[in-house]
Amino acid sequence: MGKNDSIMSNIQILIANHFETAEAAFNFFDADKDGKLSHKEIVSLLKEAEINGFIRGIVSRKIIERYDVSRDKYVNWQEFQSVISTIVETDE
Repeated sequence: MGKNDSIMSNIQILIANHFETAEAAFNFFDADKDGKLSHKEIVSLLKEAEINGFIRGIVSRKIIERYDVSRDKYVNWQEFQSVISTIVETDE
């Protein structure tokens, strides 16, 4: 299992163990309730998923770079669903 797979697995475990749905997780980490996750909010999610502090910022930026289709520097719910789809594909 590569580092990326391990990170995605930790996110999947966090969501499965602490939230009813991925949308509930998204809403929980959307601290300012603006309908999108900022870099800081994604870092918070990664911290809860027990991702090493050294790489949280890097991983957050990579998630935004990869999944931010709207290019507004945030991950909205639809974009977050793509993150979740990647997790499901990685798990299979």
